[in-house]
Amino acid sequence: MKLVIQRVKQASCRVDDRIISEIQQGLLLFVGIEDADTDADVAYAVRKVSHLRIFSDDADKMNLSVKDIANGAILSISQFTLFAETKKGNRPSFTKAGNPEHAKALYDKFNQALQAEVQTVTGIFGADMKIALENDGPVTLIIDTRERVSS
Repeated sequence: MKLVIQRVKQASCRVDDRIISEIQQGLLLFVGIEDADTDADVAYAVRKVSHLRIFSDDADKMNLSVKDIANGAILSISQFTLFAETKKGNRPSFTKAGNPEHAKALYDKFNQALQAEVQTVTGIFGADMKIALENDGPVTLIIDTRERVSS
């Protein structure tokens, strides 16, 4: 799994000119899934995202997670393009992106597990979505579950 995580003041997702989900302060996630991803990748990603200390405390230090801030929430957006191959030519190849059935199943598991930790809303898997956001910082992080340290 690959995740692009953005700390936001607000974010929303539109489909067919209608807002289908929105959050105020929290995290906007772009989530890419490949065929090699498993439930272990989901569990790791949920643990990392929900506990990342990237919000400022009273001393203006990044010491708080999305769970620690008042009304913190997550907007999770599926994004197969995170697996684009751009080394050859000018047209990206998406062959590394997960099979849609597998990717949707893991994306749904990921969001359900996140929801157990913190308020989580989503876009629509496979839809043409328009994402609006107000970055906070900006703070943007990338997590690739293939690069995790074994415990």
